[in-house]
Amino acid sequence: MLEVQNLSKRYGKYLAVNHVSFIIPDGTVGILLGPNGAGKSTIIKSIAGLLRFDGGVGIQYMPSRSLEAKRVFAYVPEMPALFDALTVREHMEYIRKAYESQITDEEIEALLKRFELDDKQNKMGNELSKGMMQKVSICCALAVKPKVILLDEPMVGLDPKAIKELKEIVLELKSQGVTVLISTHMLEMVEGLWDVMFVMEKGQIIGSYTKAEVGDKELDDLFFEMTGGE
Repeated sequence: MLEVQNLSKRYGKYLAVNHVSFIIPDGTVGILLGPNGAGKSTIIKSIAGLLRFDGGVGIQYMPSRSLEAKRVFAYVPEMPALFDALTVREHMEYIRKAYESQITDEEIEALLKRFELDDKQNKMGNELSKGMMQKVSICCALAVKPKVILLDEPMVGLDPKAIKELKEIVLELKSQGVTVLISTHMLEMVEGLWDVMFVMEKGQIIGSYTKAEVGDKELDDLFFEMTGGE
């Protein structure tokens, strides 16, 4: 479960996020939407522990800043950041040791093969294209075996096969009881994945829907209704 409690963030006098609260239960895929400047990036970086903020973030009923919470939380940033001097495989080994993950060698091999990285395991981080870096970032997040995972524009830069694999993985995580939060502008990419939607505007949540409430209504139609066409 991911719980954001009364979260606020100021940059000087500018209030970027104003008392935002929402909950995403276990086994649920949430999506965070909003026009540019709505405060999505601030929310994401706060959840990921990259910003100081007022309020609280809970991960599996634990404070997000606690070591126990960090061990079950994974984050895929919009811009992947790899170690220049580590190979693809060494990135996976680093994550396994840092998080004390129980992922096996066989599971790592299967994950790399799934994202067509099995023949690139010895490439260094600074030798990879943006798309391959994104794939490594996703594989590293999955290697944590998280209970909560945050994906920020995860499909940007991915080829069609990788997008298909990531969609399937999101549904697999959901079936395993993992909480998933996706922030994206690519509404068509999450059309068949989401369970609950949170729409931000001017630093606040202006509305939310569950999939059950809207039925077959198009996601982009809902978004534009709530944001006045932005």
